[in-house]
Amino acid sequence: MSENSRSYDDHCEPRENRAKSCRVGSIAHGRSGDKGNRLNIGVVATDSHAYNRLDRQLTASFVANRFEGIIDGEVTRYRLPNVQAFNFLCEQALDGGGAMSLRYDTQGKTYAAALMTCRLPPWEP
Repeated sequence: MSENSRSYDDHCEPRENRAKSCRVGSIAHGRSGDKGNRLNIGVVATDSHAYNRLDRQLTASFVANRFEGIIDGEVTRYRLPNVQAFNFLCEQALDGGGAMSLRYDTQGKTYAAALMTCRLPPWEP
């Protein structure tokens, strides 16, 4: 397989493959950042089918479990259906935030990238 070709493992589109397991990053884009000790993770679906799948599978509980031991507070998911996106607000996520934290990523810039590597289980629409 050439470097430029994708295996199914990396990409869960086209339609016949949507029922299979895939990485979040194969059907969405993400960006994250801080506001004090709070973290925002924005996730934008690549199309309406991806949005429907993410709506069912990428829940606040999924994100909280993925970052267990790192995010100490509540994770709240906000649906943004008009732009086929989600915003996750994570409380007590940055060990005090900015200048107070001794963590490597004090502004939470790597959280979206980490979330994009997570696998979603098989799904039938």
